Amino acid sequence: MTKNPSTEKTPPAEKQTTLAPTGHARNSANLKVAILGFGTVGASVAKILCELKPQGLEMTHIFNRDVARKRVSWIPHSVQWTEDFHDVLASGADVVVELAGGLDPAGEWVRKGLTAGKSVVTANKQLIAHHGVALEKLAAARGCQLLYGAAVAGGIPVIPGLQHGLAGDRLTQLLGILNGTCNFILSKMEQGAEFNTVLSEAQALGYAEANPTEDVAGYDARAKLVILMRLAMRADVHPEEVPCRSITDVSAIDFTYARDLDCTIRQISRGQLHEEGVVATVGPMLVPKSSPLAWSRGTENMVIASGQFGGDVVFSGHGAGGHPTAVAVVSDLLAIVHGSSQVEFPSRKTTVGGEFMVPHYVRFIVDDRPGIVSEIAGSLAEFGVNINAILQKPGHPKHNLPFVVTVEPCASSALKKALARIAKMDCLQESPLDLQILEN
Repeated sequence: MTKNPSTEKTPPAEKQTTLAPTGHARNSANLKVAILGFGTVGASVAKILCELKPQGLEMTHIFNRDVARKRVSWIPHSVQWTEDFHDVLASGADVVVELAGGLDPAGEWVRKGLTAGKSVVTANKQLIAHHGVALEKLAAARGCQLLYGAAVAGGIPVIPGLQHGLAGDRLTQLLGILNGTCNFILSKMEQGAEFNTVLSEAQALGYAEANPTEDVAGYDARAKLVILMRLAMRADVHPEEVPCRSITDVSAIDFTYARDLDCTIRQISRGQLHEEGVVATVGPMLVPKSSPLAWSRGTENMVIASGQFGGDVVFSGHGAGGHPTAVAVVSDLLAIVHGSSQVEFPSRKTTVGGEFMVPHYVRFIVDDRPGIVSEIAGSLAEFGVNINAILQKPGHPKHNLPFVVTVEPCASSALKKALARIAKMDCLQESPLDLQILEN
């Protein structure tokens, strides 16, 4: 069959449009990217941009204090190195990638960038936990975006998963291992190592800072939990309202008793939605060996999101380190390039409680004498706390004898009052250790 050239329609040429941070068509070919902070993560982001050359992204600036010591030969000559943030602010950069961390001056840089109409991508969990709501409002008012997919669990797409994949459900609980440093320490202690030895190893490997308080005390994980609760439960809470417990209270003997209970110990971040608000806490807990949380080793992170309709969804992978975090940062940049709209979750100021009705593990170390167990049982009973089991391993000296009492599900406040009374017993060598026990 011969086609009539005068009647045949020629398909129109495809139009290729690169989208700006606001979702509008851009005149230039690439989104210009300025990196603030050229540490482990910043260098990894630059490495991905240089080696993979993601379409639509062009690195134009690297900002760092004392920038001369940061220069490397593999960065293209077209990239401007600077130690003056105003160079970035006055430039044609479309997106500021904030990787310096901390509340200040990083918060000031982010606010100034957004005010100037530049979108911001950040991995700064403390900034987003404390000021995320206000910064998102500023971004919306200035017609740009604030993305922070790397702020929680590094390269694991937890935040995009909550914002997009699970947006159709009503999420009622979050359980997570959100700090790779603590997970490394506790999984090593599970194998028999002592805390101080493993902490030194973690510091030598770069997993822990010289001052590890942010990690081991739970502040890092708490900030991440606050971000996840805002996205998953629409609950806007202040980080300092969430109680934390340090992992430094856990010793090798606790792992021995945990094994007898078919459990291990992990730093768990926990949030639950209640009608009157949320209950939340961060700290070491006994985790049944059958739980996916018990399988996490080393610096791995894991989040279990429980939905009213979809049930449990597990996110797991390498949450720490420069490369995994950089992957999440570059993914956010590509989302801006392709005009992905940020899902808006209207959150509300929410009260926070720590009153979980769960079983507990309580470890005592005593100078042994007759009547200790009956005194402990009496104090627990006075506050309505029922004993489930008593465990005592042989082979320990009488003057420094560890034993464990597990109690049935009870209000945390009731157990706290009972333990305050028990702590006055003259036989105690140290304060009792109270850990929640997760239930399957």
